[in-house]
Amino acid sequence: MPASAVLLCLVVAIADGDTLTARCGEPGAYEQVKVRIGGIDAPEKAQPFGQRSRQALADLCHRETATIRSTTKDKYGRTVADVQCQGQNVGRSQVAAGLAWVFDRYSEGYEDLYPLQRAAKADRRGLWTDPAPVAPWDWRQQRRTSSQQ
Repeated sequence: MPASAVLLCLVVAIADGDTLTARCGEPGAYEQVKVRIGGIDAPEKAQPFGQRSRQALADLCHRETATIRSTTKDKYGRTVADVQCQGQNVGRSQVAAGLAWVFDRYSEGYEDLYPLQRAAKADRRGLWTDPAPVAPWDWRQQRRTSSQQ
């Protein structure tokens, strides 16, 4: 999917709180597209709140028609995109519910997410109920470091 392409697709699978698979295209010529939601990073499945984050994304998008606005590809070949399901911006919804962080490293163009994150944190929603939540990028780094020892 080229950057800045806009597609209407059927969401057919939810990997975790920030990644989904969509079926795009015409009947008989469908393309499965793995989509990473831009600007956010959700807890990993084995991490606290990982399953709740995945479920929230599933409740919003699974078997729904999604508007997918591609921005780039990531290092794993996934389409990075802004996604709307049921009229809601998925990244904004996940951050506002306290089920994803603003992905600081890739937050350019997503600065509007920070006030939502601050509000979720102040209201202790989702992962912010944990007194010391671990950001997914730190959690992944800790796992890599411990597996190398």
